[in-house]
Amino acid sequence: MTTFGYFLASEEHSPKDLIRQAKLAEQAGFEALWISDHYHPWIAAQGQSSFVWSVIGALSQAVSLPVTTAVTCPLVRIHPAIIAQAAATAQLLLDGKFRLGVGTGEALNEHILGTAWPPAADRRLMLEEAVEIIRELWTGRLITYHGEFYEVETARLYGLPEQPPPIYISGLGPKSVELAGRIGDGYISVKPDQELVDAFHKSGGAGKPTAAGLKVCWGTEEEEARLTAHRLWPTAAISGEAEQLLPLPRHFEQLAQLVTPESLKIPCGPDPEDHLRGIREYVDAGYDEIYISQIGPQQEEFFEFYSTVVLPQLR
Repeated sequence: MTTFGYFLASEEHSPKDLIRQAKLAEQAGFEALWISDHYHPWIAAQGQSSFVWSVIGALSQAVSLPVTTAVTCPLVRIHPAIIAQAAATAQLLLDGKFRLGVGTGEALNEHILGTAWPPAADRRLMLEEAVEIIRELWTGRLITYHGEFYEVETARLYGLPEQPPPIYISGLGPKSVELAGRIGDGYISVKPDQELVDAFHKSGGAGKPTAAGLKVCWGTEEEEARLTAHRLWPTAAISGEAEQLLPLPRHFEQLAQLVTPESLKIPCGPDPEDHLRGIREYVDAGYDEIYISQIGPQQEEFFEFYSTVVLPQLR
């Protein structure tokens, strides 16, 4: 049976509002949470970028839902040894209901320390090494590691859960999906693409969970909701390598000038059939977990709409 969760957008909402939304999501019948991990928002209009690990700590005390990072980049901005400690603590606080979602990241968030942004092939190698370090530290042993990209010197984690969190790997192209199937405990995507799900299963992910996220914009008027979505998330219509390579929100704003409200292929407005069609694309693609994020300020209205109309029909 498909799990339907809520996607907390750290780029758009303040940390306290994320906690409030998580409570509303649990009350509305959503079964799990995703939370994004960003240093910058995609565009300045989104306006937020709270530190995800602090918010996860607060979530553990506010709701009883599982939480997944979607996704953390353990490559440049934060060393994988620190991510290992953060994720272990999150697993303890969430009573074993934390999942570490990781990916190869974006220059938008990772360039800030002045380190050159590696090409995609190197980032995949770095991610594989990072995951190896994280899992080694989760054993509780004293670890010294001399790799191609990372050094760890006599490190040991003492605050460890009984079971380490599963590691879900994000992937949008064939090479990253292959990596996810080979080393991941699960797969993360934002595309309703059955070929990606099948490729994950064929690469070693058979029997492992697959998860995807999408954005919607509920509103009383479709045109107004679409304008809200376009104002806050024009980047939802941007695909390709630009997402990984552009370093500043203003670069995404410049690229977003090519995006029209009509080109945003996301459910907008009050029609439940529009929302159901958008979500069922992901169901039909074969995802086990689907996370929905409401764009804009009308959070209470969205949760009322989904709890009474959309979720009952999906189930």
